[in-house]
Parts: sequence; C-alpha cells; structure tokens
Amino acid sequence: DGTWFFSSKKIHCQNCLTKEHRDGTTTYYHSALLPVVVVPGSSRVIPLAPEFIRPQDGKEKQDCENAAAKRWINGKGAEYSSLGVTVLGDDLFSRQPVCQLVLDKNLNFIFVCKPSSHKWLSEWLAEADPVEDLHEFSVTKWTGKKHLTYTYLYVNGVPLKDGEEALLVNWAQLTITNEQGAVTFRNSFVSNHKITKGNVAAFIQAGRSRWKIENENNNTLKTKGYHFEHNFGHGKENLSETLLSLNLFSFLFHTVLEIFDDKYRLIRETLPRRKDFFNDIRALTRYICFDTSSFNFALAASCTF
Repeated sequence: DGTWFFSSKKIHCQNCLTKEHRDGTTTYYHSALLPVVVVPGSSRVIPLAPEFIRPQDGKEKQDCENAAAKRWINGKGAEYSSLGVTVLGDDLFSRQPVCQLVLDKNLNFIFVCKPSSHKWLSEWLAEADPVEDLHEFSVTKWTGKKHLTYTYLYVNGVPLKDGEEALLVNWAQLTITNEQGAVTFRNSFVSNHKITKGNVAAFIQAGRSRWKIENENNNTLKTKGYHFEHNFGHGKENLSETLLSLNLFSFLFHTVLEIFDDKYRLIRETLPRRKDFFNDIRALTRYICFDTSSFNFALAASCTF
C-alpha cells in the first residue's frame, strides 16, 4: 500500500512529486510504497524494505504506486518466492500487468477487484449461469451482540480483461448483511489461488487482511509516536528517504522485540501506549546511563528518536 509521508505548498525538493490544483496552487509531497508481512488473525505486521515513489531518471510521466509496485516485485520478488508468499493489494494492482508480473516471479496474489474498474469481468459475471458457473452459499454468525449473514459467491477461471490474451483469474465476493437485511459490507477479490467452498472463507479473510497494512502499519507510524509525517528535512539527495527508512527500521525492531523479548513484552504490557513507552524511554536514557548488555531493548527502542 502506498502512503504520503510529507506534503507542503511551499517546501519541496528534487524528489518531490507534485499535485496541481484547480486554483492554480501546487502540493509537493513525498510518497512511498510500504510492503509489510501480514497474517490473518494476527495484529502484528512486519515492515519490509520500502519502494520510494519519486521522479525516475529518463521518465517524463510522474511516478506512481503501480510503477513502484512493479519495481519492488522485480527487485525483491525472488527473495520471497520460495516462501509461498501471497501478495495482497487494493484495486489499483488488480490489472493484468501487475498480476502477470507476480506470477512470473513465482508469487501468488489476492487483489481487491472493484466492479467499476473491471467492466469486462463484471459483464462476464452478469452473463454467467448462476447454477453452472457461479457458486453461492450463506452462513449466519453470532458476533456476541447481533447476527450477521455472510454470503459467499465465487467462480474460477474468469478473464481479467477483454481479448484472447486475457489472464484467467479466480474471483470471490463476500456480502455481509445484518438482521434487517441491510448490506453492511461487500467486497470482491481476484487471485491465482483456486477457490472452493472449503477455502473461500479463509480466502476472503486473507484478502481482507490487506487493511492491516493501513491500520496496523501506516496508522501506527502516523499516530502512535513515530512522527511518520514530520518533515525531518529534505537535503540535497536522499535525506528524507534515509530518515523514513530509519523510522521503519525502528518500528521493525520494536515488532521483533515484541515477538522474541520477554522483558520488552513485560514493559509494553505495563505501558501499552507507544507514546507513553517512548516518553519514558526518552526520560530514562537522558538521565541514566545503562549497560546495553543488561538493558538491550532500550537501545532498540531509542532508535525511534
């Protein structure tokens, strides 16, 4: 998922992207594609190396998330192909060039697929035989407060676009309705994974875990004490990107400590708010000198600052 990490109407540098407004003003901003490892059912995410979205040498067209995704997959895809990784992404990436590139790198994909941006696929589904081609079933679940009905609709081997060279993908949709019959959620996904009645619920859950990128990663970096959107400086070359990378590296260390370090987990149970934890570490390391061999997690935590 891509995100902005700086914007201004005045301050800018050679690595800034631009957005022209109707009133004649220009917004200068920095943006990056932030891949993370997510697991359905887990609140933790593990950030990976970012791909910065910035003006590219020899390119007149402004850089974008789609182009950044292709660069990241080309550069990093081989590192993860042996792990059986499934790449998740929003509707922006569910186009044949990105899907085919993912497959060429021996990876899998589950991408959001909006009807409004996939008219050919939507027409194919509308004309499909509801008995022979489409598979549908519903399950009612009790949330602890109310009953919700989950309706799954899926089909395998759907052309992603028009034409003989269209990539065949597998499509699934989840519709959630409340006790009054009102739709509270609906979304659809495309993938290379074969979908069956036995795995469609897990498939949808995996696709929906993409939102952890925004909620558990981007939102944490922006609102939980990392000051992700603060202007640390532009410099003449790569200063802003270097400082952003250090910020991500800090978040990665905190996540690793949370998984493997008992002392760190104990401290975080006492100080669950990251901002409180950071402020206490700042105070301790300002006035007390610690032996890092006995206080090793403090060094990693202090990377935030």
